[in-house]
Amino acid sequence: MTQSAELSRSDLDTAPDAESPIVMALPKGRILGECVPLFGHMGITLPQDLVDESGRRLRFPTSHPGLDIVRVRSFDVATFVAFGAAEIGICGADVLMEFDYPEIYAPLDLGIGRCRVSVAEPEETAGKDDPSRWSRVRVASKYPNIARKHYAARGIHAEVVHLSGAMELAPKVGLSRLIVDLVQTGSTLKANGLVETEVIASVSSRLIVNRTALKTRPEVIGAWIARFRQAVEQGQI
Repeated sequence: MTQSAELSRSDLDTAPDAESPIVMALPKGRILGECVPLFGHMGITLPQDLVDESGRRLRFPTSHPGLDIVRVRSFDVATFVAFGAAEIGICGADVLMEFDYPEIYAPLDLGIGRCRVSVAEPEETAGKDDPSRWSRVRVASKYPNIARKHYAARGIHAEVVHLSGAMELAPKVGLSRLIVDLVQTGSTLKANGLVETEVIASVSSRLIVNRTALKTRPEVIGAWIARFRQAVEQGQI
């Protein structure tokens, strides 16, 4: 272990005596499961009901006295951190793109939760029209800002139908011409007769930090950033 890593670990172990625990926001679902090895590399044990999501508890202590965790919806992680309800968090780059909170600093790509934000449309219409000739298009998405910005950059007005789920149904029932959604394997698209026609952005999960917390508790927050960076490096070995 390097001297800087040793200093970071020392800061973390002594901080709780003087200050309250850092609150970290984690997302429900797949990313939460992929976070477990990272915490393992740091020697931190997570409560079982945090990981399996079987209970109703929303805030959890960890085996480290300087860290508590709140479990929230993936889109809410950025909001919790931006507004200071949690000092740090883990969320996908898609969430950061959609909300673009200036209060958030994202110092570290954790290399987990890999997927992509893509455009998809029905197999029967894919490739039969030139998008460069469009002046407007109706899109179903849970990412209205990403969708609008993507098409605005091409001079196309995107009318976004904001949906929280079942995106793949939208083109089939005439709700939209295409969808902008998160894609991991593409199996759900295929099962619903859609094809991926364009990748807007590749996505992985990031460690995010509230900028005010970083200014007011720089040693503690900085030590957590260093500790997560070391965990990522250990996971790549």
